Amino acid sequence: MTTHDATGRALQAEERYRLLVDAIIDYAVYMLAPDGTVVSWNPGAQRFKGYTADEIVGCNFAQFYTPADREAGLPEHGLNSAAEQGRFETEGWRVRKDGTRFWAHVIIDPIRTSTGELLGFAKVTRDLTEKRAAEDSLRQSEEQLRLLIEGVTDYAIYLLSPEGLVTNWNAGAQRIKGYTPSEIVGQHFSRFYTEEDQAANRPITNLALAAREGRLEEEGWRVRKDGTRFMAHVVIDAIRDDHGQLTGFAKVTRDVTERYETQQALEKTREELFQAQKMEAVGRLTGGVAHDFNNLLTVILISLDLIRKRLPDSPLLELIDNAAQAGERGAAMTRRMLAFSRRQSLKVESIALPELVLGMHALIKQSIGAKIAIDTRFELGLPRIKADAHQLETALLNLVLNARDAMPDGGKIVISARPVQLPAKPLSSAASEHYLLMEIADSGEGMDPDTLEKAIDPFFTTKGVGKGTGLGLSMVHGIVEQLGGKLKLQSIPGSGTTVQLWLPVADADSPQVVHTQNQPQPAQPVIQGLRILVVDDDELVLINTCALLEELGHRALRALSAQQALDMLARVEVDLIITDHAMPRMTGSQLAEQLAVSHPNLPVILASGYADITDQPARALPTLAKPFDERGLALAIGRAMDG
Repeated sequence: MTTHDATGRALQAEERYRLLVDAIIDYAVYMLAPDGTVVSWNPGAQRFKGYTADEIVGCNFAQFYTPADREAGLPEHGLNSAAEQGRFETEGWRVRKDGTRFWAHVIIDPIRTSTGELLGFAKVTRDLTEKRAAEDSLRQSEEQLRLLIEGVTDYAIYLLSPEGLVTNWNAGAQRIKGYTPSEIVGQHFSRFYTEEDQAANRPITNLALAAREGRLEEEGWRVRKDGTRFMAHVVIDAIRDDHGQLTGFAKVTRDVTERYETQQALEKTREELFQAQKMEAVGRLTGGVAHDFNNLLTVILISLDLIRKRLPDSPLLELIDNAAQAGERGAAMTRRMLAFSRRQSLKVESIALPELVLGMHALIKQSIGAKIAIDTRFELGLPRIKADAHQLETALLNLVLNARDAMPDGGKIVISARPVQLPAKPLSSAASEHYLLMEIADSGEGMDPDTLEKAIDPFFTTKGVGKGTGLGLSMVHGIVEQLGGKLKLQSIPGSGTTVQLWLPVADADSPQVVHTQNQPQPAQPVIQGLRILVVDDDELVLINTCALLEELGHRALRALSAQQALDMLARVEVDLIITDHAMPRMTGSQLAEQLAVSHPNLPVILASGYADITDQPARALPTLAKPFDERGLALAIGRAMDG
């Protein structure tokens, strides 16, 4: 090979190298002399530094640096490092011809001869301004996100490892759960779950579900550092890398206890409203049925009473007595129905509760039997209450009998009372700010939640067929509600039942009367020979009432309506009027109002099957409750004539 050929090939190689370097426009590729003078310049350098080869070749590369970097000696440092270490690589701000800056990635390699003599440097620069801006933007976004997450206090936001270990912790998590980052980071998140959930392996199950489905959302009880519980809304999101590998979980928890409690209170209020509406509807129906049933019982009982008198020695007397007893049982049932529907007549008086219970002690002991102990606990100086003594005695006896039936093998009944203030949540029928809380507690079987919920409903009973009407508790409930109080039940299966009666305290000026069981009734004078007008739209009741009046020695006249009675009074004189209340077109009360004007001295007795008399006359009238018997009718006549 000749020298000429070798030289030609070298020139060709050099030309190819030059063409290669000149073709690169995304990199500034140029050479420097050992002192940093630019000795070559490619189009890429011209494109993003702005200098042509004629403008820059022969100049020192230090002019690409910022003034601060030149003053710090960075150009010389780069060359020295490349010469000493064989390569220098860095990133930093550089300056274009027009003075603008760009972020550059720089590599400086020393060029040496075969003997190691330094000929200069090869310098490759790349413009990374866009990449730098993107990284700065990402870094700024990440910082803003970090600050945002750390600044959120209404949500607990933190990360978990794939195994469930807490890896970071924001201020919201510390506020809601009580742990500082140093206390909780590195700990397993299962400590936030209740003991029941931990025993059921709920934390691990939730992570598995989130990993499988990508996301889990639920609400449940969680535990704070101090052991208190809160209702949490929880979202767990699985975090995966670009290859789908699970790297951990993002967990967001919000304390929704207040919302949960509000919702529960709302649901309870809705249930109470529904129950109240249901009881009101059933009460209205019951009151109407009881009114009609009382009319029927009035006819039946009066007829049986008259038949018994007119067949003194008949073999049929036993059957008549049986029928009368059945009628009395029916009357007792209607009284309970009216008590439940709050449509019975009440004689409200100021009563000393301990004295009333003491007066019933013998009857209670006789009713519950020897296997059950009775204990009364009353504080000294209890205030008097507003109540109907007879109805309260009936209610107490019903409750004691219920307690007895709940203790077939014996037990203990405790009757107690204490003064209480109006609770934070007022009673639905609050009539006073001060109450006497009477409790009847037994040590019996107790009730499960489903039975407890239905216990006050009319006709609901857990007793066998024929052993109860299911009206006992509903009757007591109606009596207490009508007095302006409240009945509440507390019961746990196996731990007995406590019935609470909230009874309003009597006013200071209320008449103070003490009632005891079997209190003798004052004798009424026997009155005969009166001319009495009976007004009732039920013809059977009218006929039987008149027959009973004649049996008592009176003369009876009949009217099927209030208007017919007024027409009769224009022609005849009478000594007394007995009128039904619930009549069409004109009620008994409205008739009494007219008679107070036209016949002011004429006594009137108002008869009714229930106490729902909304248009009471201005003057007080004696009343006669249906069904009534001969004695009840005679007593009403005596009271009316005395008045």
